[in-house]
Amino acid sequence: MAQVVAVLDFGSQYTQVIARRLRECQVYSRVYRFDTPADRLKADGVQGIILSGGPSSVLSLGAPRPDMEIFNLGVPVLGICYGLQLLGQLLGGRVMPSTEREFGRGTLTVDRDSPLFKGIKKEIKVWNSHGDKLTQLPEGFETIGQTENSNYAAIENAERRFYGLQFHPEVFHSEQGTDIIRNFLFEICGCRGDWTMAHYIETSVEKIRQAVGDKHVILGLSGGVDSSVAAALIDRAIGRQLTCVYVDNGLMRKGETEAVEKLYGENFDLNLVVARAGDIFLDALDGVTDPEAKRKTIGKLFIDVFESEVAKIGEVDFLAQGTIYPDIIESIPIDGNPAALIKSHHNVGGLPERMRLKVIEPLNELFKDEVRKLGEELGLPKSVVWRQPFPGPGLAVRVIGEITRANLTTLREADAILLEEIKAADFYYKVWQSFCVFLPVRTVGVMGDERTYDNVIALRIVESIDAMTADWANLPHELLQRISNRIINEVKGVNRVVLDISSKPPSTIEWE
Repeated sequence: MAQVVAVLDFGSQYTQVIARRLRECQVYSRVYRFDTPADRLKADGVQGIILSGGPSSVLSLGAPRPDMEIFNLGVPVLGICYGLQLLGQLLGGRVMPSTEREFGRGTLTVDRDSPLFKGIKKEIKVWNSHGDKLTQLPEGFETIGQTENSNYAAIENAERRFYGLQFHPEVFHSEQGTDIIRNFLFEICGCRGDWTMAHYIETSVEKIRQAVGDKHVILGLSGGVDSSVAAALIDRAIGRQLTCVYVDNGLMRKGETEAVEKLYGENFDLNLVVARAGDIFLDALDGVTDPEAKRKTIGKLFIDVFESEVAKIGEVDFLAQGTIYPDIIESIPIDGNPAALIKSHHNVGGLPERMRLKVIEPLNELFKDEVRKLGEELGLPKSVVWRQPFPGPGLAVRVIGEITRANLTTLREADAILLEEIKAADFYYKVWQSFCVFLPVRTVGVMGDERTYDNVIALRIVESIDAMTADWANLPHELLQRISNRIINEVKGVNRVVLDISSKPPSTIEWE
């Protein structure tokens, strides 16, 4: 049985990042609500507990608190940011609002030797995000590190194996952050580090079988990485009890539907139904310009089409989705997590109350790179596993403003040229995403000896690891020039191509 380290979720957007770091160390992590009873954690055999950060102040009335009995389980505890403040306050220390808040990069100075800082430099750059700070240590604790504005940025009670960090070691911006987490797992919790993606498959297959029993499942197959991996995982669990439905919503890329039919016919033994519903979607989107309204409209119709297909297939009890963690953290709070809404995703928002299908989301704790690893473990072909992400609403969120058939045609032709050139230059699998955006802007140009007043296409090409952050890809000028020239010369109605050089944050990868 895999060892378990519990992450208690106090509302941080980084909670699942913590869990992911643990899995990268090959230690099985499980996220629990902040108020999960200690008896439940004990029954699950947790080897250690991590208290996540969160947006609340421990000084606020009604601030989330854990079951105090977790401190009597005899297992190591690590508090991060809000978690450190909880650890300090609940065990007898004192927390006060800080006159000098710390947000962003800071410097941690390690004061003394500690198993938590084994192999860590005496001075490292760390990422802070807090307004309160610990001003008095609880009994039995000592300081092991400090930052510019916090004398107790790292604390420990070696006897009880309790530790606290005011900064976020789980984020990429914190130097040696993963090493610190690894020290907690192996030097303090005594974990073996023997959990693998094969374990994830084994656990997930068993969960799916228990949940589904002898019932039937329907899954929306887009041809993308997430839905394909979800389909392969569920297929391994229940086989022919799964039916996959590919919805052609009229918002797909050039030749997409035909490519999906061919791909799954050659590589998978799946029940596949193709629902051609383009006219329904485009008619409903007529005159809709607001990005959220587009997503909600598409999400609603997506379910409508599914209900129609369910009626044709027969009795179906479950709807499976390839929802991954970035979809959730950008869309809706889960398990009491008060993370702010960034944008709606069609597969996690707008589900009508009348929908009678139970939802299965076997990937919703994984980031994109982990989904790819899972796909490889399941034996999926490279063309599927390393396919660039494509949004559920399709080209609807890449045509800015009003969606018309003419605008979609223009975008499809431009996008096909971009992808053709990116693949020919061997950059398709090196960048995270590369796509075109149709802008509702017309500009003056000259073609031949004639004045033109035509459309603008933006190129969006980014590098990323997990879609939580991204930066624009610095591709060779010759390649960008070739793409621009081809689009302007070959796509009727386009006379200007621009390049998006914004990062995420503050921008998102998609424009809508």
